[in-house]
Amino acid sequence: MESFIKKIWQNKGQEAHRYFVRFSKGKFESRAVLNLQKTSKIKLRGSFEWVNDFVNLVSELTEAKFFGTILSKQELPELSEFLNKKKEGLLEYETQNISSEKIKQIQDKVYCMLLDVESQDISLRIKKKLPKLGKRGEAKVDDKFCQLEAELKYWPQIKEAFMFPECKKAKISHTFVIDEIILPQGEKDFAKIREMAKRKGKIIRKMKIDGQEKIEEKEFEA
Repeated sequence: MESFIKKIWQNKGQEAHRYFVRFSKGKFESRAVLNLQKTSKIKLRGSFEWVNDFVNLVSELTEAKFFGTILSKQELPELSEFLNKKKEGLLEYETQNISSEKIKQIQDKVYCMLLDVESQDISLRIKKKLPKLGKRGEAKVDDKFCQLEAELKYWPQIKEAFMFPECKKAKISHTFVIDEIILPQGEKDFAKIREMAKRKGKIIRKMKIDGQEKIEEKEFEA
């Protein structure tokens, strides 16, 4: 699995497009925050931006049963029995015992998956209330919105998905600098324009790896 930040670094901006739809022009600091501790287990904590990546990762690591809330902007026939309500343009599904295979089927259709998992070697906890974006990143960022604990055998996959170096402890955060909104040509529907518009700018990746600090930058269009 490739996280949305890894896709940006690999110049696959279009595949990460939906992660940036929430953002207007401006500078958004302390976004996509990750905290890692690797001792006898892997403990990973992340902000809201990582919600879908955490769920997708678990669905690939193991055959798990997911439960919680799935929010979607389109109807999901695969989950019709779990439909709870529609609120602020989102369909809310209150799910139970959703399989890893089902997650793989719907992951590209949904807005976000606020799901939990409890198994013998993986635990996932995600908060169920969407955070507010805040103006230019001024709102306090909850870096424990997603919490994952996993056995060490999953380290190679976790390391690759989130671009960690070999380490015991890490804190990574990103600043999104969006300089331009590129609107789709010929589209009249305002909702579609908002969904299709691309963001162009750069991402500043700040890392503290086993006490050593490092900064990387990447220009992007997504």
